[in-house]
Amino acid sequence: MNEDLAKMDPLLLQLILSLQAGAMQQMGKIASPIDGKVERDLKAAQFSIDILDMLDKKMKGNLSDEEAKVIGHVLYELRLNYVDEAKKKEPEKETEKKPEKEPEKEPEKETEKKPDQPATQKPKDDKADSKTEPEKPDEA
Repeated sequence: MNEDLAKMDPLLLQLILSLQAGAMQQMGKIASPIDGKVERDLKAAQFSIDILDMLDKKMKGNLSDEEAKVIGHVLYELRLNYVDEAKKKEPEKETEKKPEKEPEKEPEKETEKKPDQPATQKPKDDKADSKTEPEKPDEA
């Protein structure tokens, strides 16, 4: 297979492998290289697969045997993984639950701010008293 890849146009190979990696990431099969998170976007994954399929159809007859095998294998692999991910519905429900938890955290932050406000006011009063006390001994 390595000999077959060596015969391929490197730009075409890079395009195919880039679209494959993007689709795998969009299906949640691999983590994002940017933030390390695993996220699923099956519509985007389907779009990436459709782009590869369109390229395969448009280039039919212009590809070498090796190039046709690679793009055919990549499409086969992506389609199997897509079907596997499309059957899974649970991860999408978990992401829907996460936004519900976030509003619960926001009221907690608001209650934390209320005790802080009086606490910041009391030290200001104490500082004002302490400033007047040192001034009296300085004057005397």
